[in-house]
Amino acid sequence: MALLVAIALFVAQAINFGLLLRERSQLRFEQIVTPTVTRLVDAADRINSGGTADTGHGHVRLVPANPIAADRIRRGSVEKAIAQSLSQAGLATDAVIASVRPIASDDWPPSRYGRRRAARLSHFRSILDVAVHMPGRGWLVLRAFWPNSDPFLIWRLIAQTLILYAVVLIPVLWIGRRISRPLKSLADAAHRFAPGDDHEPLAETGPPDVREVTAAFNALRLRVIAMLDEKDRMLGAIGHDLRTPLAALRVRIESVDDDTDRARMADIIDEMNRTLDDILSLARLGRPSEPPVDVDLSALVDAVVEDFRDLDHDVTFEDGQRLPIRLRPALMRRAVRNLIENAVKYGESATVRIEPEPSRVRIVISDNGPGIPSDRLTDVFDPFTRLETSRNRETGGIGLGLALARAIVNDAGGIIRLENRTGGGLDAIIELPR
Repeated sequence: MALLVAIALFVAQAINFGLLLRERSQLRFEQIVTPTVTRLVDAADRINSGGTADTGHGHVRLVPANPIAADRIRRGSVEKAIAQSLSQAGLATDAVIASVRPIASDDWPPSRYGRRRAARLSHFRSILDVAVHMPGRGWLVLRAFWPNSDPFLIWRLIAQTLILYAVVLIPVLWIGRRISRPLKSLADAAHRFAPGDDHEPLAETGPPDVREVTAAFNALRLRVIAMLDEKDRMLGAIGHDLRTPLAALRVRIESVDDDTDRARMADIIDEMNRTLDDILSLARLGRPSEPPVDVDLSALVDAVVEDFRDLDHDVTFEDGQRLPIRLRPALMRRAVRNLIENAVKYGESATVRIEPEPSRVRIVISDNGPGIPSDRLTDVFDPFTRLETSRNRETGGIGLGLALARAIVNDAGGIIRLENRTGGGLDAIIELPR
């Protein structure tokens, strides 16, 4: 807002400056032409009456030839104005020549004009020479001073502009700051808002409209937190209500005599428990109960890999240097575990490595599987999305593993992506800020 006001003031001052220059130029022009025409008409009248052109002051002289050299720069506007004025006064002329030249030391001799007047006239830097041809009589020659342009005009206008800026812009800046400060605080609070954080309500300051917006934000924040609290209570109830019958089923299947049917039923119950855990974890991720702590990323990844080795999966970890990083360790272990599970499931083996950089660190899980079509590399991160649509438990779960991993990594301020390797295989990459 202050910038727009400053630009508007600058444009207004520029227009004012142009009009002022034009007005002063017109005034100076009139101050020159009017006295010149008056003297020329008086001299012509004296000549026609049998007198002489010069009255003793040397302003006008009658000479037989044009004294103004042909190579001097002429003032066409002055010539045209003098010619028109002489014609209106009834003075017949067939040529008017006007030229401006620098003042010479003999233009105002003290012996003729007096020392004080000559000193005053010498402050003018230019002389206007005018020659008017009177048919049959000769040339009337007039010499007058040419007013100098005001050298301090621009500086006065600059000072005026600065004063105007100080008078107008300082209050505008103060008002703008009074408005922008609470708006910036509101924007920062909106960016920082996390349902799990306990922040005090934003102070309602500034103009009435801004205070009203801040109050609405505080009320909205309370409503969002209340809705999330209600969601958490509902999820807790759903989890309890579903796990209770699942646990009862697990007990009941022990009475099944057929070992194959009993094992199949146990697998189904385990799959339902894992699915329930994924759904509840994804739903609760916006308000994790685990605080961020400083952990050794290499040790965290190595612990996850060891879990898969204990289950006789072909997973290797290229151990590296100690990498301290701040994150939620349980959630990050879940994300890495989900990616390794996919690698083992579709590629039969996985290689995990950590690539540190000055500002970030990458966790790369590589497999030797068939990869993913390039146009589906981002689709598989959507919840309940699977490339194999049969929903067969032999080919995977319900499509929440990658969605949960992406949500966890995004919560940690990182990004996750999949890349097909040249020659086959897939790389799942987690990038985290250091």
